[in-house]
Amino acid sequence: MPERRRGVTRRMVIAGFFILIGMMLLATFVPQLSAESPLVTRLLFMVRQPPLPVPTAPALTLIALFYIIAGLVALVPRAQVAGTWLLWSSAALLFPAIMIGVAAGKQPTNAVTMISETLRLGTPIALGALAGIYAERCGVVNIAIEGMMLTGAGFGFATYVATGNIWLGVTAAVLLGGLIALLHGLLSISFKTDQIISGTVINILAIGMTGYLRRQYIVPHVNTLQASGHTQSLATMTEISIPGLSDIPILGPIFFVGKPIFFLMLVLVLVTHVVLSYTRWGLRTRAVGENPRAADTVGINVSRTRYVNIAISGMIAGLGGAWLSLEKVGGFDDGMTAGKGFIALAAMIFGKWTPFGSFGGAMLFGFSEALGIRFQILKVELFGGPVPIQFLQMLPYVLTIIVLAGLIGRSVGPAAAGKPYEK
Repeated sequence: MPERRRGVTRRMVIAGFFILIGMMLLATFVPQLSAESPLVTRLLFMVRQPPLPVPTAPALTLIALFYIIAGLVALVPRAQVAGTWLLWSSAALLFPAIMIGVAAGKQPTNAVTMISETLRLGTPIALGALAGIYAERCGVVNIAIEGMMLTGAGFGFATYVATGNIWLGVTAAVLLGGLIALLHGLLSISFKTDQIISGTVINILAIGMTGYLRRQYIVPHVNTLQASGHTQSLATMTEISIPGLSDIPILGPIFFVGKPIFFLMLVLVLVTHVVLSYTRWGLRTRAVGENPRAADTVGINVSRTRYVNIAISGMIAGLGGAWLSLEKVGGFDDGMTAGKGFIALAAMIFGKWTPFGSFGGAMLFGFSEALGIRFQILKVELFGGPVPIQFLQMLPYVLTIIVLAGLIGRSVGPAAAGKPYEK
């Protein structure tokens, strides 16, 4: 039999990418190994401890050699397992490589703060990705996550302004997100509307609805509070330190110091994994998403399962919106989600519709946003001048394109996703 010809695979592209990065790093930093006054990167890991000096050129040279070796091993057909582990290790090394290169010769950079910012900035994206998982694993494509997040952000902050109780604001955000998700369910499940069109309509509806809410209610009430000197009562959610755990070196400030919605996000990732993988409801959800007719024949109510999951999806997306207006900013602006719902969908696809994988994808986008902030603080220069802020703001969206087109490509979700079910 003639041998089957294989084209360029995604694995080859990724391996070639790391080989190219490794060669570029070698070309840049090998000549600096013999410099009389070598660059040093100073990284902070613990409070009240001196920064750790890292010789920039030797460190990046070692990382470059690792990239080249990992890429070459990954190209060997008989070294699939070893190549996969080396490629994942290379991806993990991107964080220290960027930190060491960017902070070279500048003020001490707190690596723990950078990781902490990554987790917190990735929180709404992770919540949006979890919302997408609940919807799509039961067979409903939910591109309305953006609108659900925006609705939660707007109505949550409006409730906070009206009542002065920030937890009532969070509750309103969750409930309104679930309510608009039920509208998506009504259109796509009961009326059999195309789910992409239904989601798009909800996104447009959310923009108009929250814009009207801001102009007619939020802005006048905030102005009234300013005139009466009561704006001090409007604030973001209070930071929490978990006793004992927050004192753990390095890990404590990263995972155990934060605001409530951040902790809820971490809990929801674990809960979603357990629910989908180890409970009867999760089994029914996955069955409805893969083969609703077979699920119906064994007594599973397909419509009810989809309605409940889409409502859960909307409530989680609303919680993501509450993070924006009540935990991060303490205010509401038109379109403040800025595409995070769509980036959340990319994180979900990146994670293969799994909670932990989607969390990893969300943190990748969170890192790109945190990196942009760090570039501004360190005044990183490019081609003889500071990096334009517009370029830094583009990073998460450019990364979305690279991840979807370059690293993931065509990805197959649940078999029945986007297909209305009729008995």
